[in-house]
Amino acid sequence: MAESVPVRCPVCRRDHQFTATAYPCPCGEPVAPPLDPGGAPEEVTDRAWSADWVTVPCRACARADDWPRPELGCPCGAVLRIPLRGPGQGAPPVAAPSVRPAHIPLPATAPTPRPAFRPMAIRTARDAVTATALYLRWLGFREIRRATWPVPSGVGLAAEGLFAVVEPTVRVTSVRDVECLWLTALSESVTCVYVTLAGYGDGARERADSLGVPLFVVDLAGVPQPANGAGEELVVGGA
Repeated sequence: MAESVPVRCPVCRRDHQFTATAYPCPCGEPVAPPLDPGGAPEEVTDRAWSADWVTVPCRACARADDWPRPELGCPCGAVLRIPLRGPGQGAPPVAAPSVRPAHIPLPATAPTPRPAFRPMAIRTARDAVTATALYLRWLGFREIRRATWPVPSGVGLAAEGLFAVVEPTVRVTSVRDVECLWLTALSESVTCVYVTLAGYGDGARERADSLGVPLFVVDLAGVPQPANGAGEELVVGGA
């Protein structure tokens, strides 16, 4: 059961009940930051990327990953950072590491045969977006359109149950790009996909693996190739 604590806004003194969001560990267990019921919330006035994330170990496999730091939006307009328990403050013990692998590949045979993908050559940034839309349609997504959700870089595409980002330039995709895509998809309860021409920077693939984000790299011939296990699974299973 998700942990819940009372929170009083330090600005307007309004009382709230905050429930921690659980995130999926690659081992399959839910992971949630440990809330401190005795701590005082702080109003967020300045944003720093490092301060917006917190490292939380999984109780089942002991894997430690970075997850969004809990925040609460008060109706008065204040954004409150929820206090967390520190080491030795009653946090639940971490179990011994599990021998279960973090990623179990699916069989290499697609359940429903699809016709061969027919790519289009990429000469411009618009071509890269169009080629990606064609590929997503080939995977089984329908009604692909420009997304209204903001993205730090690239072009957002949306379909029923999907949010995809295409980076059509020579910019290398970063860890932050992957995390922003995943957070937006999580808030909208949709699948997410990242497609890039220039590849992924240090740590980006590892972060995508831990979050289960399918990654693809598209060449100038317009043929996207999966860049991680989640991408391979999407190709095998389709939408």
